[in-house]
Formats: sequence, C-alpha cells, structure tokens
Amino acid sequence: MTLNETILAKVEELYPYMVEKRRYFHVNPEVSGEEIETSRLLKEEMERFGLPVIPVSGTGFIAVFDTGKPGKTLVLRADIDALPMDEGPDNLKGPKNCVSSRSGAFHGCGHDGHMAMQLAVIQVLMSLKDQLSGKILFAFEEGEEKGLGIHQMVAELRKHQPDAVYGTHLTSFMPTGTVCVDAGPRMAGSAVMDFVVTGKSGHASRPDQSVNPIFAVAQMVNAYPSAWVNQLDVTKTVTLAVTKVVGGTASNIIPESVEVGGTCRFFDLEEGTKALGVITKISDAIAGINNCTIKYGPRHKVNGGPVINDAKLSEIARAGVDSILPGALVSGHEWFASEPFRFYQDYFQSLFAFVGMGNAELGSGAEHHNIRFDLDEEALKVGVTAAAKFATEFLNA
Repeated sequence: MTLNETILAKVEELYPYMVEKRRYFHVNPEVSGEEIETSRLLKEEMERFGLPVIPVSGTGFIAVFDTGKPGKTLVLRADIDALPMDEGPDNLKGPKNCVSSRSGAFHGCGHDGHMAMQLAVIQVLMSLKDQLSGKILFAFEEGEEKGLGIHQMVAELRKHQPDAVYGTHLTSFMPTGTVCVDAGPRMAGSAVMDFVVTGKSGHASRPDQSVNPIFAVAQMVNAYPSAWVNQLDVTKTVTLAVTKVVGGTASNIIPESVEVGGTCRFFDLEEGTKALGVITKISDAIAGINNCTIKYGPRHKVNGGPVINDAKLSEIARAGVDSILPGALVSGHEWFASEPFRFYQDYFQSLFAFVGMGNAELGSGAEHHNIRFDLDEEALKVGVTAAAKFATEFLNA
C-alpha cells in the first residue's frame, strides 16, 4: 500500500476507538483547571502506548514519541477542558447521541473531539515509525478556555526547540469533510472587559440618598456602540460583546456595586488595543459623572493578537490534504473566536487547521458555546487524516 492508503486504512480501523473516547469525554466533562480525571485517563493511554510523559502544569502534559532517527521535532497540540455551562439534550435536528452527565460542565466547543483525534493520531504515527524520522511531542494543553496552561506549555516546549506546532479545531460553520489550512490570520485576537462600578447602596424609596451604579453601567453600555461608530477604523473590524452585568438582590434595594464583563475580538492588534482604551475612557468618564468609582480587575486587558498560520507550513498542509483527501480543501474561513494557540507563534512556526463538522442532517451546525452544539463524529476521521499526513510530510521533508 502507498503511505496515503496506509494512513486511511489505519484511521478507518481506529474510528470506533475515536468515537468511544470522544463520547466518554463528552459524558464526563471537566472545566478549565479541573481536568483531573480527563488528564488521568489520557496519561493511562500514554502508558499503554509506551510513551513517556512530561508534566507541564496542573493537568497539562506532553507525551514524547521518538522515532530513534535524527530529524526535526514537531508538536501536535490538543486542548482538554470543557465549558462551565449546562448542555441541552437536543442539537438542531433532535436528540444528541450523548449528553454531559455533569451539571455546569459541557464540551460545547469540540475539545472532546480534539482529545479523541489526538489519541488516534498518536497510534497512526506510531504505526508508521519505520517510515518517519525525528520526534513528535503530543501536547495536551490545560484550561484553553481560560488560558490557564498555555504559557507553561510554551515554556516547556522552548526547552525542546520544536521546529513547528500543529493544532486542530473542529468547526461547526464548515461542513463535515472539509479542511481549511490557509496561511495568514485564522482566529481573532481578544481583549477582555472586567470591572466593578461602585456607588452607594440604600433604600429604593429614596434614590436621592444613594448612588445607583446600575444607571452608570446602563449609560456605559449604551455609549460603547456610539464610540465604535465614531472612533474605530471601519476597515479594521472589532467586535464588542457585553456579556455580564451583575448587580442587585431585591427590587427595593439599591445595590452597592455592579460587576461588568465582556470581550472584544479583532484581527488588527493595534485597533483592538485602541478599542479597549476607548472602553476604559468611556467607563471612567461615566462613572465619574455619576459619582461612582470604578475598579478594573486583572482580566481587563488585551490578551494578544490573532492566530496567524505560517505560509510555508500552510503549503505543506494544503498539499497533504489535497493528496490524501481530494476535494476536502477549502479556503477563506476566518473565525472571530480567539485561541491561546496564538502564543505558540511567538516562538515557533505554527499552523492551526480548521476541520468541518457541520451536518444539517445530523443537526450538528449549532454555534460553538451554544447549548445545542453537537459534532458529527465522521469529522474525527478527517481531522486525524489531515494531521497524520501533515506530520509525515513535515518530518520527512
């Protein structure tokens, strides 16, 4: 058999294993920083595979596959955390094939699939050991949704000086069977709003004797869109979402304070930084004229720029996908979600692949972070095939 035929046959053989693992992770999700059992199970699989493990931080770790022949070092990355939200029993079409068993935890972004694919691609590449050179580091990253493990992972990987980092994200906005590995910006940078507006609490019958922070926050929220229109460059899109306004406990009590949270997403770091500055300036001014004080939390900052795919790695990936999965390659998909994967590119050549998992017949097209989110498990085979093909092409180039 040719190399492509060997990879495809092995992926097909491992498909029931992928489905079994993905469903286990889905039914037993653990949120960012609490992936104790998830990490334990993954490490058990590494032991079964005979791969040594390097602890990184908390639940994150790296498994090492050395072909025993000199060559390049490649990192394949998977995230392992679930979202802190409840799951709905139905997708866009009907009942899901499995649902989270834990309240307040849900793999609503595809990380269960990412882990299942990583476990499968390890076995595919190990079966090709005689045809490979160099070393592969399989990075299982803790707490991606909160950025808890990325900096520790990068610090550990720098000790090994990898030549490239490859990651995969299942995407509901692309149909099953498609792969996008375009060069250039892929996912947006982000900035977070995080502050508390404090007034003076009191009885609702005498608002003149209190300072109501709810009025101040309402004015802020109304003012932000005007600033977007008048102060930001329309050719450099920055999205705004105010996602948290928490204050008050009863209808007859003016609260002491209100918590505010939200996010901005952008592909231009300079404009994203400017946007958060505009939010801060507006918030300060409105708090002042309402006789309130404002205190910014540690998350109120620009987290970083967009994920940008390396052009040379993109060429390798595109050629590989076109060779092993004819017709699967698509272009033009940019995603306004953000990913700590962007921090790998500060030190290493990197590539982030989008693998479609949207299927109207199965109802798997709901947006990520939505209670109806579900994935088409056939997409797992596509993701493993694309990753395995990239690894063989990159290491043997």
